[in-house]
Amino acid sequence: MAHVGNGATAEEEDCFEDAYDRIPAACQMDLQTAIQETQCALNLVLNNKFSEALDLLKPWWKDSMYHALGYSSILVMQATMTFEHRDIQTAMATIKEALHTCQRFRKKNSMVGSLSSLISKQSNLQEEEMHAEICYAECLLQKATLTFVQDENMISFIKGGIKIRTSYQIYKDCQNVMNVTQNLAGQSDAFKQFEGGVKLGIGSFNLMLSLLPQRILRLLEFIGFSGNRDFGLSQLREGASSQSLRSILSALTLLFYHTYVSLILGTGEGNLVEAEALLEPYQHKYPKGSIILFYSARIATLRGNFEKARARYEECISSQQEWKQIHHLCYWELMWTHSYQQEWQQAYRYADLLCKESRWSKAIYVYQKAAILSMMSEEEVKKTGEDIVELFRQVEGLKQRLAGKSIPTEKFAVRKSRRYKAANLIPLVVPALEMMYVWNGFTIVGKSADSTEALLVTIEAAEERLRNDPSPSEFHPDDSCLVQMLKGLCLKHLGRLLQAELCFTQVLSSESRIRYDHYLIPFTLYELGLLYKQQGDFTKATTYIENAKTNYKDYSMESRLHFRIHAALNSLKGSPVGTP
Repeated sequence: MAHVGNGATAEEEDCFEDAYDRIPAACQMDLQTAIQETQCALNLVLNNKFSEALDLLKPWWKDSMYHALGYSSILVMQATMTFEHRDIQTAMATIKEALHTCQRFRKKNSMVGSLSSLISKQSNLQEEEMHAEICYAECLLQKATLTFVQDENMISFIKGGIKIRTSYQIYKDCQNVMNVTQNLAGQSDAFKQFEGGVKLGIGSFNLMLSLLPQRILRLLEFIGFSGNRDFGLSQLREGASSQSLRSILSALTLLFYHTYVSLILGTGEGNLVEAEALLEPYQHKYPKGSIILFYSARIATLRGNFEKARARYEECISSQQEWKQIHHLCYWELMWTHSYQQEWQQAYRYADLLCKESRWSKAIYVYQKAAILSMMSEEEVKKTGEDIVELFRQVEGLKQRLAGKSIPTEKFAVRKSRRYKAANLIPLVVPALEMMYVWNGFTIVGKSADSTEALLVTIEAAEERLRNDPSPSEFHPDDSCLVQMLKGLCLKHLGRLLQAELCFTQVLSSESRIRYDHYLIPFTLYELGLLYKQQGDFTKATTYIENAKTNYKDYSMESRLHFRIHAALNSLKGSPVGTP
């Protein structure tokens, strides 16, 4: 059987991808065959054949480390997408079993003491031990991820941290082995596979740790963590361009970073040129693959190309029916692309679908739906048959207990919706636009001048209504500040920087009048800092952003802002200093 990608011609690879159903049942499993079967399973996943992939791995998952790793990976992916308690428990049980399977192949006296013996001539046995380390570390990482998803309290954060530490330590040891054995090993296929695993691990770790703000790092400092973003990205790039089982995983990690992480936890400067280049070969290989279609839609969204994005999301939805969760991700994205263009009826349709079908966060979906309805005329709302006040009143009861204090955005939605419990009810001003800001959507809308102009019109109308309010309520100062901040963002993206600065400073001068939405001040300081950065005034930028970081606490979505502040200060310093 041709080694995939190891000198195989393109034609051989094509026939290989369709040959997954012709693999004879093996009666014993060597490393080579295990890697090839896992590669087949991965191809199946990328071709939307999720249950077939599991069927392929199942017979051997208790006897082969690669089958165990592949099997648990698919279940973990499913659990993090559904958030269903049952799926999380199944995945957790599977990972524990997978760790046992890998453990059996690991060198008896742990890796650390035995570097020298591994480095002495590589027999097959040692090769197997090296792979066992990598698979074990990868399973530990998955276990830590699930620990967070399952229950985000401090204890599990530290327990997860300890697992992450062990995993990181193994990766560092493997990296040393790799550096020393590079010349001895020749470039056997198994060694290339090992190398791919190390690059994926070391790269993901450095990238992940470089995102963490100082205060979170301090919690983990007892375990000596540090991350270097540029080093992490370069390791993942090397991993993605290698011909190994894990090259697509390195590519997907980079894609996730450029299209989501840098937006929600960074300053919104994902590298779209790189994202497109990474995706391109896979678009040819898996033209109907839902994961690939999803990312190409997401890139179109980030380019401000909303029509193209929508067509791609629709295609992604119709490409498979087995994993409904992928549909839900598409609904979420479609809801936003319509919101960016203020097509509220269409946005409402998707928000409504999410409320009915997805288990991820009922509170956020219902809040989002009510927020979208709040942007429509009374006539339009009547046609939907929904009661906005009733919806907002439901939000608090829907807050999840399962994930501890998992979703800050839920807490935010609960707090905002309390306004609808009062007897003399004061509606929220532009709730859907506020949520758009929370998910960093203005950075995306900013790519399309027309959509930004149109948002500005809506925001200025709200500003006018507040200005002419004959009997301002207790919420009036907060509402006015919110509107000013959003107006400033639109003006900034339209290049009207002086006017934007005026909006932001107006918010800051109202600080003492704000009663509820205290988050507006630190977030505005941060936005004003970015504005000065854009104008080249780095000193002023740093001052404002540092002020947001040090002088404010206990406000909504604080940790989200701290992630963004961390990214902004790093970009102001040039590249972050860290140890690879």
